Amino acid sequence: MTDLELLVDLHKASKRQGPGSTTETLKALNLIKDIIKKDQLRIADIGCGSGAPTIALAQNTTGKIYAIDLFSEFLDKLKINAERLGLEEKIETIQGSMEKLPFEPNEFDIIWSEGAIYIMGFEKGIKEWRNFIKPNGFLAVSELTWTTNSRPTEIEEHWKKEYPEIDTASNKIKLLEKNGYSPIGYFTLPESCWMDNYYKPTEDRFKNFLEKHNNSPAAKNIVALEKEEIRKYIKYKEYFNYGFYIAQKV
Repeated sequence: MTDLELLVDLHKASKRQGPGSTTETLKALNLIKDIIKKDQLRIADIGCGSGAPTIALAQNTTGKIYAIDLFSEFLDKLKINAERLGLEEKIETIQGSMEKLPFEPNEFDIIWSEGAIYIMGFEKGIKEWRNFIKPNGFLAVSELTWTTNSRPTEIEEHWKKEYPEIDTASNKIKLLEKNGYSPIGYFTLPESCWMDNYYKPTEDRFKNFLEKHNNSPAAKNIVALEKEEIRKYIKYKEYFNYGFYIAQKV
């Protein structure tokens, strides 16, 4: 298996493939609560993973959710959960790249993306996805964000290497304004979204994951990288977080 396939295998059993919670999804949704009462609402959840936010959106809005992810393993889990909860008519899964979305201009009332826009980059994402949002429709994304103006060298260099677009919330909001959005709200995720909902469940899967892959060097490397990411979060969590940005297309 490739490193990417191993990474997907490690995370496919997880409820979430990144930090977050249903509480935070609904907190963001509440900032645009007037539109969620609209009949025939259309929402795209881009980079949905196994669909925890998708399920929350389907349970708390009218209309239809189009859930897009590159990996069938995640979408298969979303389909199973949607059927179990009686939401299969409200959720349509689409396997594909977020950079080649099969949608028409002005098709959606809301584009949603939790912890995934970094894959194509924040500015590129908000620019390209804007085309698919209806006039006065909304964008809601969570994005890696500096929470202080200065940081220790280790974490500064780490994230500048891993994700050069990491920046402060004020600069992210400027990018939204520059690219045709009016900011509606912003907040950061609590520590529980990282530790309880993402890192601890990931740690619990390490042993079975290594056994499944016969403790191969590649599998051990994946686990080592995950452990190092967790270490950096615990040590430097006061300096960075996911920021949730909610904005309206203008």
